[in-house]
Amino acid sequence: NLSTVSEFVFVGLSDAPEIRLLLFVLFLLIYLATMAGNITLLLVISSDSHLHSPMYFLLSNLSLLDLLCPTITMPKMLGALLLEHKKISFSGCLFQHFSLIAVVGTEIFLLTVMAYDRYVAVCHPLRYPSIMSTKLCAQLAAGTWATGLLNSLLHTSLVFTLSFCGPNKIQQYYCDIPPVLALSCSSTHSRELVILVVAGVLGSSACVVTVVSYIYILLEILARNSPGIWHKAFSTCGSHLTVVCLFYGTTICTYVRPSFTYSPHWDRVVSMLYGMLTPLLNPIIYSLRNKEVKCALKRVISRV
Repeated sequence: NLSTVSEFVFVGLSDAPEIRLLLFVLFLLIYLATMAGNITLLLVISSDSHLHSPMYFLLSNLSLLDLLCPTITMPKMLGALLLEHKKISFSGCLFQHFSLIAVVGTEIFLLTVMAYDRYVAVCHPLRYPSIMSTKLCAQLAAGTWATGLLNSLLHTSLVFTLSFCGPNKIQQYYCDIPPVLALSCSSTHSRELVILVVAGVLGSSACVVTVVSYIYILLEILARNSPGIWHKAFSTCGSHLTVVCLFYGTTICTYVRPSFTYSPHWDRVVSMLYGMLTPLLNPIIYSLRNKEVKCALKRVISRV
């Protein structure tokens, strides 16, 4: 009596019509603000020659990822809230899952590259132009995208080659690893172990590189002990460090843990933090805390 699942159904954030409309308006405003903030940051970086440097090249890649991340999940969620269209085909779920994991993985690796960039800027300022050359920046950016795509391909193949022949209600507003695994009618232990190990190794490696970079930055600051060095270093690294803490904390809580600890309600809250809040806050953090970006934005506005 078992049949193969051909479509999945998202369990909405709320079934009450008045709450759904309120949530629709709230999330639509968040999505539009996220799009506006990241598009503005991309336009400012591309149009102002003062920002054509390795740091801002990497930042433009981050803004592009922050455009893609909510675009993968939020239109479907908004449609479910407004039109109650909660179904997604098996292939659509697979594509959404692959795209989201690719973007999230790429962003983790990109933040690691940005930490290395800040290390070179603080610890080797005179050699910074030669070390962080245009060629190396392009290679590092391409490497983060390639690694994110390969990582997503592995995770997606492990999840969607399982058998789905029973319940098809996903306890989430998009196709994520834990809720999709929970619907499989075949044994998932071995694949969960592989996913956990791969995510743990890649995530911890990226985290270690980031932490080591900031340890060297801290040691360099303590060694110099010159007036104003703390303020300069914080203005250089503060924005990136804030984004790293916010993004790493939420993604690690979601993915680097066994599935028996999966909690639908808690995971919805955490996924909203890295899927909606982080892409919204990143351009704000980098623009409000960065004097060069603010000056460039003023120049672009004055030209317009």
